[in-house]
Amino acid sequence: MPARAADHRPGRPHAAVFISGVQYDSPGRNDCSNGSLNKEWLELTNSTRRTVNLDGWTLSNKDGRTYTSHHYRLEGRSTVRVHTGVGHNNTTDVYQDRRTDVWDHHSDTATLRNDHGRFIDDTSWGRGHHGGHRH
Repeated sequence: MPARAADHRPGRPHAAVFISGVQYDSPGRNDCSNGSLNKEWLELTNSTRRTVNLDGWTLSNKDGRTYTSHHYRLEGRSTVRVHTGVGHNNTTDVYQDRRTDVWDHHSDTATLRNDHGRFIDDTSWGRGHHGGHRH
């Protein structure tokens, strides 16, 4: 079952775009096939009414593996699922086009930054964390 990102910490401003869910360990056989890799994903949600241009925004793990979004606009009050494997981007699903896992299945942190490199949001799981909670 995928982890849902926790509510924002008190005193932390609610970002227009935030990490709303993560499936860091694909269910079933984890064999690095494209099907398995695409069952590993992270969701970004836009909580505002306005469209947000995610061109140049990045998602990275604690080891520095980074995905950069290109030519994607997240509509207002919508969610996009960012899959690890290869696929055809559409309004609800985008693909990192990787051939190996990104997210550590035991312990990792996913960090979202905007096109200026500014921190937007993160979520952590594993040792010392409860699945999908903010760090």
